[in-house]
Amino acid sequence: VYEWPAEKENDTGIVSQTFKCDVKGPGISSYEHNTGALAKPLDECLNKVKERIPVHLHKSTSIYLGATAGMRLLRLQNETAANEVLASIQNYFRAQPFRFRGAHIITGPEEGVYGWITANYLMGNFLERNLWRTWVHPYRKETMGALDLGGASTQISFIPEDFEENFNYTMQVKLYGYDYNVYTHSFQCYGRDEAEKRLLALLFQKSSTSSSVDNPCYPRNYETALTVKYFCGSLCTQSLRPANCYPNQSVIFHGTGEPGLCQEMVSLLFNFTTCRNQEDCPFNGIHQPKVKGNFVAFSGFYYTINALNLSGHFSLADFNSSMWFFCSQSWAQLQLMLPKSEEIYARSYCFSANFIYYLLVHGYNFDAGNWPQIHFQKEVGNSSIAWSLGYMLSLTNMIPAEGKLIQLPLKPSLFAGLLIFLTVLALLCLFFLVYLCIVSRHQKVISHMYEFLSIHSVLTDK
Repeated sequence: VYEWPAEKENDTGIVSQTFKCDVKGPGISSYEHNTGALAKPLDECLNKVKERIPVHLHKSTSIYLGATAGMRLLRLQNETAANEVLASIQNYFRAQPFRFRGAHIITGPEEGVYGWITANYLMGNFLERNLWRTWVHPYRKETMGALDLGGASTQISFIPEDFEENFNYTMQVKLYGYDYNVYTHSFQCYGRDEAEKRLLALLFQKSSTSSSVDNPCYPRNYETALTVKYFCGSLCTQSLRPANCYPNQSVIFHGTGEPGLCQEMVSLLFNFTTCRNQEDCPFNGIHQPKVKGNFVAFSGFYYTINALNLSGHFSLADFNSSMWFFCSQSWAQLQLMLPKSEEIYARSYCFSANFIYYLLVHGYNFDAGNWPQIHFQKEVGNSSIAWSLGYMLSLTNMIPAEGKLIQLPLKPSLFAGLLIFLTVLALLCLFFLVYLCIVSRHQKVISHMYEFLSIHSVLTDK
């Protein structure tokens, strides 16, 4: 839940997050065969939202749904199913007491830019308050790059050293009266979940047996049974799908906990050959300018780093040693290290860490020198770093201000207090000046009297 004052600053609202609720269960794209079940997980959060927003404001409160990579993938795979999911969502929200403004699948570049907007807005890189408590543009303040890791895609967004027209992935953003040329790219199928499905499909393809497969990225002594459909049913694993693919076949994956072999297998998920050693083309044939300045890494990046018992910013060597130690643990040891983590996440953190290493170092060209400039962070204050706040800031550019208000540079109470203080100070100064005048005149009278007495004394002596 976000709110902003009726008036705006240079056509953009000053938005703040007031409430957050995580919907339990998988993303909406997983309900393609059971759209009627969508309402139940949404109800719990929406009921809390209804309590947070005063009843008399329900009808005037706009509600939006922005869908990301999971729905982009479903639309590519089955457009009819994607439309049915969106239609079900729309029917659900139209029945709520709020003003529903539509459900939309946002593009990858939009998701990247919205994340970049959120990060820089929360870091105070667009606006800051001056001594008079008014909003001003920060003087010579650099923006930060944004790294977002979702379930189906990952995004990198930053302002390059030199703006070059030949980069087709640059978007122009206008916020608070200023223009920003942001390089952004979204890599579909490189989200954490889809990347792991590709790894499982690759291991299954390379295995000598189809019923039991070793996974070097799963912890030692861990074992789980997965259907072929789980890891081969995605559009992202299409190229890895075996000819004799039986969707309902069950495959047992055995964890062997081998960090070196895990890293080797993860490297195969990236195509480094298409760029032919071009400096501005790290992988998959995508052109990217050289990374510059500080970056904030959130979402899946943060959760994986947190599982490795790291936080904030640290050296690449520290990350590698923590990753190696973590990946060497048995399943029993990991359960003690991560007592509150769900099994599906705990078993996969080793893979996620190796995937993050390859994505950032070999994909985006971070190295030991600039790795410490990446800040792994979940939120700023009480606001989450995610694309949704950037989405709302962008929407405020289209929502007209409710009225041009004459703003005092200070809050009314503070302004009144300061006015009284200055009035009293002025009166004291006036009284002091009057006092000085009286004292000065008094001293002049005494001085004339002394002169008169001195002259009279001299005449008497004579």
